[in-house]
Amino acid sequence: MSPVNILNADLHCHSRVSDGTLAPEELAARAQANGVELWALTDHDELGGQQRAREAALALGLPYLTGTEISVTFAGETVHIVGLGFDADNAALVEGLRRTRGGRESRAREMAEGLARVGIAGAYEGALKYVGNPDLISRTHFARYLVEVGACRDTQEVFRKYLTEGKPGYVAHRWAALGEAVRWIHDAGGIAVIAHPGRYKFTANEEYALFSEFKEHGGRGVEVVTGSHSSHDFVKYADTAREFGLLASRGSDFHSPDESHTDLGTLPLLASGLSPVWEALAERIHRPS
Repeated sequence: MSPVNILNADLHCHSRVSDGTLAPEELAARAQANGVELWALTDHDELGGQQRAREAALALGLPYLTGTEISVTFAGETVHIVGLGFDADNAALVEGLRRTRGGRESRAREMAEGLARVGIAGAYEGALKYVGNPDLISRTHFARYLVEVGACRDTQEVFRKYLTEGKPGYVAHRWAALGEAVRWIHDAGGIAVIAHPGRYKFTANEEYALFSEFKEHGGRGVEVVTGSHSSHDFVKYADTAREFGLLASRGSDFHSPDESHTDLGTLPLLASGLSPVWEALAERIHRPS
């Protein structure tokens, strides 16, 4: 493995256990082929792919960290918190994620009703065709169906026209509280990380409040380098990590070879002077025997 500050770690991606299109084993092989030196599968609100991902990674000689991405509500917006290096069998974490997944079906049916009102019928059943785990039906699955039926050219267009706030297929959902998610991760022995902060539409004051409360609850990390961040964001959130004394993480947020702009293992390295999250999790890394 490389020295810790230049490690090609990819600690954020999704399999079809949540809203990706590849199996955990396929992701492990893709990560290894792309030169990833430390990997984590971080399916949304779900741990069902963890054992498969770990076993596949270790069989390929690829060190592995447990991971998940928890949806939380903060200041009326959905924010994602990545958990890394936790005990995947921790009962409180497992139960918390189960409760967080609850309500997705009713939300999905409401989304389908909204789409039907603008002439797109059968969206719930169509989205289910793309779902590996029905408990985790999401906007991404609807987006894939709308592309299939020709309503839009690609999933990005679907989100712009139908699935964001104020559009026909948008239905808000209340997720876990920020403090709950951080506590579940911390109590299971892991580290909580704010995912892709550059994506959230917060004012400067709201963003400061997010980082302040996150740290007060015991959160310890932030994704500095991630697939949806610009080069400006890399610099901005490196500064934020230093300002709040947070560990820096790195992850592609890869979902699909056909949809994701950033492939596993292809991100820029973390800037010097940051403290990588994996350094603090060294004893939690599963390594090949």
